[in-house]
Amino acid sequence: MKKAKVGSLVGIELLADLPVDEVQILQQKCNWLCYEQHEQILDRASDSRDVFFVVKGRVQVKNFSFSGREIALATIQEGGYFGELSAVDQQPRSASVLAAESSIVARLGRDDFIDLIRRYSEVALRVLNRLAQIVRNCDERIMDLSTLGAVQRVYVELLRLATPDSGASSQWAIHPIPTQANVAARASTTRETVARVFSQLRKSGLISRKGKTLYVNDYPELELMADRLPHREGDSVSR
Repeated sequence: MKKAKVGSLVGIELLADLPVDEVQILQQKCNWLCYEQHEQILDRASDSRDVFFVVKGRVQVKNFSFSGREIALATIQEGGYFGELSAVDQQPRSASVLAAESSIVARLGRDDFIDLIRRYSEVALRVLNRLAQIVRNCDERIMDLSTLGAVQRVYVELLRLATPDSGASSQWAIHPIPTQANVAARASTTRETVARVFSQLRKSGLISRKGKTLYVNDYPELELMADRLPHREGDSVSR
């Protein structure tokens, strides 16, 4: 971690509706920090209550099981923020946060953050929407872990990551290609399982790679496969 020069918060989505002078005041109140890829920004055991704005780069929110398996909870892109849970309820951090690439973050103290949401209802509403989304995402993960096998969960994560490709109406794209370890962490399975699934999907033509982009060539078929396999952890990969 290194200190960074005071920058701009103009691109932060949470602050999009604020007056320009208010944003400039917040910029001065923040501590500006630079992190290298894989460097830890927050530890789950941390007792800090600050809120962080991702000004440049992206960060990953993670937890680790008792056995040491990495569990990926979310990726926060440039313009996003994190740390609001502890700022609101003053409880310990619920997860660790690491820089997914070289990143610049602006750290705002809890008191300033609470003052901000008290004075601006639009900011408070955005925070509420974010908290509601976290609850919904947790519900989905619980359902997936309860009802889907490991192979199906990998399919589901690919479907979640894919977005329509502007260059081909029938294709969906994932850019940049996530590492197998990252997909495994998101799907709560092993990297070996992900490698096996990717291999079979490539052989069947359902996915293909070009440069740093992974293409899902038949999104509806992958949806069917995610739903039709037997719900057992040891399922084999088949079509």
